[in-house]
Amino acid sequence: MFENLTEKLERSFQILRGEGKITDINVAETLKEIRRALIDADVSYKVAKKFIDDVKEKAMGQDVLRSVKPGQMLTKIVRDELAQLMGGTATDIKLEGNPAVILIAGLQGSGKTTFSGKLASLLKEKRGRKVLLVACDVYRPAAIDQLKILGQTVGVEVYTEPGNNKPVEIAQNAINYARQKSYNTVIVDTAGRLAIDEAMMVEITEIKAAVKPSETLFVVDSMTGQDAVNTAKEFNDRLDFDGVVLTKLDGDTRGGAAISIRSVVDKPLKFISSGEKMDALQVFHPERMADRILGMGDVVSLVERAQEQFDEEEARKLKKKLIKDQFNFNDFRDQIAQIKKMGNLKDLASMIPGMGKVLRDVDIPDDAFKHTEAIIDSMTPAERENPEIINASRRERIAKGSGTSVMEVNKLLKQFDQTRKMMKTVAGGGLQKQMRNMKRGGGRRR
Repeated sequence: MFENLTEKLERSFQILRGEGKITDINVAETLKEIRRALIDADVSYKVAKKFIDDVKEKAMGQDVLRSVKPGQMLTKIVRDELAQLMGGTATDIKLEGNPAVILIAGLQGSGKTTFSGKLASLLKEKRGRKVLLVACDVYRPAAIDQLKILGQTVGVEVYTEPGNNKPVEIAQNAINYARQKSYNTVIVDTAGRLAIDEAMMVEITEIKAAVKPSETLFVVDSMTGQDAVNTAKEFNDRLDFDGVVLTKLDGDTRGGAAISIRSVVDKPLKFISSGEKMDALQVFHPERMADRILGMGDVVSLVERAQEQFDEEEARKLKKKLIKDQFNFNDFRDQIAQIKKMGNLKDLASMIPGMGKVLRDVDIPDDAFKHTEAIIDSMTPAERENPEIINASRRERIAKGSGTSVMEVNKLLKQFDQTRKMMKTVAGGGLQKQMRNMKRGGGRRR
């Protein structure tokens, strides 16, 4: 996402290279390019113009510190203003009441039902909530079936009432059921339409009045660009929702909806969703997104994702193995499994500062580890435990068993050896540092 915008903004800042001060003359051309980049990214002209005016007001005439170049200073100003435009800081979901009721609204095809499943998974796994999903789309039978499948996938019960075609009644009954069964969170998935119509607005308004949700979220497909923003505004005028969810963000390289929706609707963008996997849902952080748009990466989100997969006890065992040089292919495969759980590989790599630009035209498939895993799975338990015993004949057998070549097997063995040496050095260094600290403290605990 945002690939085109990032590239154009980088080109815009190059105009200021070599300048000693930000002035009327040298900033005008840069801001003109930035405005053009925003409009090309499907940001509305009105929003883009105000953004440029705000940046210009803060940038004009600022003396540049000797250690900071004008391009760097303008980048900082643009970054701060972008974050402010998208909301400034993350806005948490409200989980008030017993049970807390979350109402999901949006057009048909926007990804409401999939998002409901993802949100149920996130609240269950990361917030420790006991969640009940409610199927209130009585017009599209496939929606109820889809929600049931998603519920099974994430381990959450789905409340349905076969034969009942009154969404308001279903929602009210579901809340009573939730109280009886001690559910503290209810997510109500409602029907969508192909376009905004009066019947749809009346129905969703009635459901909201009946269940009194602590949170009403409007789900919108980011790939519809500026139309997404306009639709959100029309819905908000009638429904007065609490926040916006942008789905299918992985399919939109422009990102205009994410940038301008807050300023148009005046409601926070709370979640962004990409991909079909149930863990592909993120809380929206405007500052982090601004960093990513400007090619600065997003190390904080990368660390948070890593921590979610981090097991302290396993890490201690792994460190001990590394120091004793006992790291083997079983451990290597476990590390691959943890990386895969963190999400899309290209998305992860783009969170590393500078890597987004490097990987812009590189395709990293989701099954990038497929051959590596096949090679490891074709090894015997003894070979995985003791890679040193893998001689020429064993390499040929492993290559045949994994459907790869001996060259690929050799390449993996070499990579494994380099990884093991590097990890051993890092682990050993960390241990030595701890020992030095203990010596300084006389071996006493503080």
